Amino acid sequence: MLTRPPATLVLADGTAFDGYAAGFLPEGGLTMGEFVFNTSLAGYQEIITDPSYAGQVITFTYPHIGNYGVTPLDDEAARPWCRGVVVRDLSPVASNWRSVGELEDYLIAHEVPAIVGLDTRRLTRHLRAHGALPGAFGHGAFDDVAAAAARATGTDNTDYVSSVSTSTRYSRGEGQRHVVAYDFGIKTTMVDQLAARFRVTVVPAATTAAEVLEMAPDGVMLSNGPGDPAALSGLVEQISQLIGVVPIFGICLGHQLLGVALGGRTFKLPFGHHGGNHPVKDLATGRIEITAQNHNYALAADSLERVHVSHVNLNDGVIEGIASPSTRCFSVQYHPEAGPGPHDARYLFDRFAALMEND
Repeated sequence: MLTRPPATLVLADGTAFDGYAAGFLPEGGLTMGEFVFNTSLAGYQEIITDPSYAGQVITFTYPHIGNYGVTPLDDEAARPWCRGVVVRDLSPVASNWRSVGELEDYLIAHEVPAIVGLDTRRLTRHLRAHGALPGAFGHGAFDDVAAAAARATGTDNTDYVSSVSTSTRYSRGEGQRHVVAYDFGIKTTMVDQLAARFRVTVVPAATTAAEVLEMAPDGVMLSNGPGDPAALSGLVEQISQLIGVVPIFGICLGHQLLGVALGGRTFKLPFGHHGGNHPVKDLATGRIEITAQNHNYALAADSLERVHVSHVNLNDGVIEGIASPSTRCFSVQYHPEAGPGPHDARYLFDRFAALMEND
């Protein structure tokens, strides 16, 4: 049986949890970040590799993680961007015909630290009650971990997009319509959904509106991404120059940035939405969609005077979609590409195609 060194997790408010070190063991034995929880029952590899988790430590509420192994086919980015993972029971056995290895080996290869064997239910309940909190974990002395937790910071007012975005343009798909997709932390599954319908050029987040328009796009996609939209005023400025000029579809962070460009403002949710089973209502049709979500920030309802709200979250009333027909743009807070998660909302990519057809 594998022997793991004891480890401790400490949140910024002093709450402590005992567990064992797993995955990659960093020099100094300490990992810091903002702790959030994800309620998905499966899709752990897609979650770990979602760039939207940059700066964060992911707590899996499902107790048994790693049982079906890993495969490159499930990577949502070239590497994980999360700071670390928290797991109740990390499976030592991978059993699935698609698997090419075990999750722990994957974490080690990509230098992702983990802490296992602790009470993830207690941790999740604490985060629900007190909100996403910065903190630290490690296999060093308790005082060292506690000191690291005290100086750990959250994601507020921090630009993580410039770190996770591609540095060069690349293209996918062969459709007649040309879509330029901003990479704010774009997921592979999102690129795949676009490429199945359009000719796609993925561009760095720092690309200007003028450079985008030089590519003569039929539409522009604003992707998901990590961090606080309030720290991304430069991106908002470029998006503002595209509104009304070309059809726009935003997802997650792209939704928030589009909303701000249209005069809205954002705020931080207490513990965010991270999971694969959030019910969302389409206000135009009354249809209920089960959606995958991963965000800590949202648009404030009283700030949206230039758009109409198209979708709302049935759990807490958070705005899940906006639209501005006069300027040919719309966006959703959730993930219609859903990797992992339900596919109820994939029709939105076809809605984007229809918006371009009617341009």
